[in-house]
Formats: sequence, C-alpha cells, structure tokens
Amino acid sequence: MRNKIRRVIVAMSGGIDSSVATALLKRAGFDVVGIFMKLDELKSSKESEKRAKTVAKKLGISFQVLDFRKEFKKKVIEPFIEEYKKGRTPNPCVVCNKEIKFKLLFNQLSLFKADFFATGHYVRIKNGRLLKGRDKNKDQSYFLWQLTPELLNRVLFPVGGYIKKEVEQLAKDFELPFKDVSDSQEICFAGKSINNFLEKHLKMKKGKIVNIKGEILGEHRGLWFYTIGQRKGIELSGGLAFARLRRAFVGNPFHVLNKDIKENLLVVTQDEKDLYKKELIAKNVNWISGKVPELPLKAKVKIRYRHRPASAVIKKHNSGKIKVIFDKPQRAITPGQSVVFCQREELLGGGIINKGKPG
Repeated sequence: MRNKIRRVIVAMSGGIDSSVATALLKRAGFDVVGIFMKLDELKSSKESEKRAKTVAKKLGISFQVLDFRKEFKKKVIEPFIEEYKKGRTPNPCVVCNKEIKFKLLFNQLSLFKADFFATGHYVRIKNGRLLKGRDKNKDQSYFLWQLTPELLNRVLFPVGGYIKKEVEQLAKDFELPFKDVSDSQEICFAGKSINNFLEKHLKMKKGKIVNIKGEILGEHRGLWFYTIGQRKGIELSGGLAFARLRRAFVGNPFHVLNKDIKENLLVVTQDEKDLYKKELIAKNVNWISGKVPELPLKAKVKIRYRHRPASAVIKKHNSGKIKVIFDKPQRAITPGQSVVFCQREELLGGGIINKGKPG
C-alpha cells in the first residue's frame, strides 16, 4: 500500500524566506497549498500578494488568498494602539504570530484537509522543543514565545536549518523572482513611519519634559512618540535657556528615562547609568512546553529582539507574574516589550515586561 502524501499549507508572504520554505516543502514531496494572508490595503501588501502568486505558479502549487483584515485589525492593530495610549511600547509581531499567522493557519488545517502548516521563520523544532534558528543573525525565536505544544506538533519551519546566504542561493536554484526584493519591515501595517501612524490614530497631548529632579527642560508632543532609552527626537531645543546651557556644558545627550502617564511627563536623563536596571517584572507568562518549570530557574534572557542574551534568575512573583533578576544591570528595560527565556539553543517561554526595577 502506497504511503499517503502529506498535505501542508504554507504562509506565503511574498518574501524570499517563505517562498524558499514553500519550494523546499514541494521538493520534499509534500502536497503544498500556498496561503497569502490579506491583512491590510497597503500598496506593499498588494505587491507581496502578487509576488506570492507568481512564486506559487512557478512552483506549480495551489494558491489561496485568505482575507484576515478584520481579525488583524481586532487582534493586532487595535491592541497595539491601546498599548501606546497606556505609555507602553508593544511588539506587534509577537501578537501577530500568535493570533494570526499561527492560530488562524492552525484553524485552516481541517478546511484544507492538511496535516501541517508551515512558515518561513528562522527557528527549528527538535523533539517538541523550539530551538533558535541556525543563522544567529536571523533567528526569530524571540517572536514565538507564545507558542504551545499543540501548535508545535503541527507546524514546520523549512528554512530554520539554513543561514540567509544559503536561502538566497536556494531562491536562485529554484529560479524564484527575488532579484531586487528587500526583507519586510518589522511593523508592516505602520507604513514608512511609526510616528505618522500614531499621529493618525492618537490625539496629540503635549506635556512637559523634566529631569529626575523635576526641573522643566522643554515640551514633548505626546508620550506615545517616545520609548525608554530613546535619544533622538526628544527636541529639547525649545526648552528653557538654562536647560540648553546645561546640556552644552555637560555635553551628554538626553535619553528618555520614564513616561509618567498620570502627570503627562516625559522624564529624561543625561546620565546613561540611570537607564540600567537589574530586575524586571513580567506578566502574561507562557512556557512553551505547557508546564511551568521549577523556579527559581537560571536562564539566558532577552528584553528586546536585538538584545544580547543576559544571564539571569527567574523567580515567582505575585498574581502569576514572574521576576527576572539579572547578573548585571540591563539598559532600557521597556514596559510592553517581550522578555524571553532560553537555555542553550532552546526557547523556554516569555512574557510581557510590566516594569523594570533598580534592584
């Protein structure tokens, strides 16, 4: 009796990674169905859809466009705006991966009578564990800390074992149309400028810029335009004369230290040491294995995508939260961002940073 050919649905974004992932699955003998997820009406999205369709035709596979604009707006864009209103700096890619790319694709398995779904993420799976991608510069495990055992059992990551240069060579070998196509931007729905996007959706609410002592240095144009650790764009040139003189005398640039939502104050500092904190509290914690490990737990911890993993101890905190205590203070721990926990190559889980603490 012949073995049944397994069917897989692939999230095709129109980019090189998901296209090569699709080609690899086809080469491996899967019955492949390409899925383009329609999330917005941006020109770039329409171009991506066209490229994905072209790749599917080139590979000789079925291709479907699924309209998830309503779900994307409700699950990703609206929470993104609400988080900014509260003074936090969210990472919409983490939410999109959980609620859209993985959850909605998983829900399509029965409709397409598929065994698996796949994406072009640079991560790997081994024995039910989520591992970092082989390419350390492209590893995307940071964005996937909200995955569950149920999802991991049905998802494939074809390019996770390759480095970017190998993927680019594979695109040439498969004769895919990617000569002058750049990688997608991080916040796809914001267009070219996140500030322009926020201006369209949030009211301008000017307030005072102050230092740690409470001295008024200038005026900000709305707290949601700033994030912890930010140096550029603070615009203190319109501040009080003494502030300009003080800045010229000290010579150090100002950095955003805190955002006081209640008083509508932007707190800045010229001393970078003020930005370093040794502890943080995280909420909405998820452990990928589905089981809470024995705490306290030693791990490598990242507080943002491009952050170098730092050694820390993870402990229980009240109300289901966890406390992370770093061996050395970390710069610009930012509420709203994701914090993730790793041991060697494995991603254990993560959470949302609630607040940083001096420690």
